[in-house]
Amino acid sequence: MASAYWVTVIRLPAYAPDLNPTEGVWRWMKRGLTNTAARGVDHLAQLVKRRLRACQQQTDLLAGFLASTGMTLGPEPPRQPER
Repeated sequence: MASAYWVTVIRLPAYAPDLNPTEGVWRWMKRGLTNTAARGVDHLAQLVKRRLRACQQQTDLLAGFLASTGMTLGPEPPRQPER
């Protein structure tokens, strides 16, 4: 496996929903669609798209999904190459 000093590899378990911010998005999505009766697949797709667009507009909500995993998007301090 090739390595570079500017790449940080973090090995995650094969199934780790608590480390996946997408799980928070889907949980939020399902909660918003509870008690909604879609008239068909096309209507359901429209509802999901509308809900995802609403999610995109709420940056604090998205930041919360990421924060719940304990991970960050911020850069890590530079590491020195191994010799």
